[in-house]
Amino acid sequence: MAISAYLSEVRKLVDKIETEQIKEIRNAAEAMANSILEGGFVHFFGSGHSVIPVMDAFPRYGSFLGLNALMEPRLMWGSITGPSSAPGLLLIERKEDFVVDGFLRYQPLKKDDVLVVYSHGGLNAAPVEAALYGKQKGMKIIAVTSRTNQQVAKATHSSGQKLIDIADILIDNCVPPEDAVVSLKGIRAKVGAISTVASVVITMCMVSETAEILNEKGYDLKIFVSPNVEGFGVSHNLEIFDEHNRRISAHSLK
Repeated sequence: MAISAYLSEVRKLVDKIETEQIKEIRNAAEAMANSILEGGFVHFFGSGHSVIPVMDAFPRYGSFLGLNALMEPRLMWGSITGPSSAPGLLLIERKEDFVVDGFLRYQPLKKDDVLVVYSHGGLNAAPVEAALYGKQKGMKIIAVTSRTNQQVAKATHSSGQKLIDIADILIDNCVPPEDAVVSLKGIRAKVGAISTVASVVITMCMVSETAEILNEKGYDLKIFVSPNVEGFGVSHNLEIFDEHNRRISAHSLK
């Protein structure tokens, strides 16, 4: 069954990430923790379906202060072919100069912050220019991407660079270039995309490991907690949002 085939691929993927990428994920978590300890932020950026791990990073139950999601509605589709369409997104994320001048220039990105950039392909202008801009600002760049895809693909950005060329820490999502992993009888194209699963798994590993490092160093973690947990209510998370707003506003003025 296709169900079993897909779940089998997910299990193999998670095992491969643990076997082959644990060192890079640990290095990323150490960089993230160090930035937070020094009063910095860890920012997350992606476009298209790569916005999903960004949204899961913060605010999400189990995440904590010091993390900041960078989301631009024009780099996310709100409908398939209507307003804020998927075809429109595909054009915009390839358009050079948009992501910096239209968005990142006005975000609280500071020297010694960390920027996590998600892109399965690692070729489009949006992730490439986000990483280049972060480097220019003196940030550490963590890329979550397909190493295999960028080894076989040619750079499409005018700089001649791919995301893999810019990253300080590269985490391979261990996903094949075509992304989809389930074969159907008599059909060449596969179904069942898997890169989002990989990105979310890697993100939760980074977030969890960062939290453990911070906790071991005595850092007061302000954790976003489900109101279903006894002792925590909606007011707790409103306080987290208030504190995030205070910290990110102060960070903008640095």
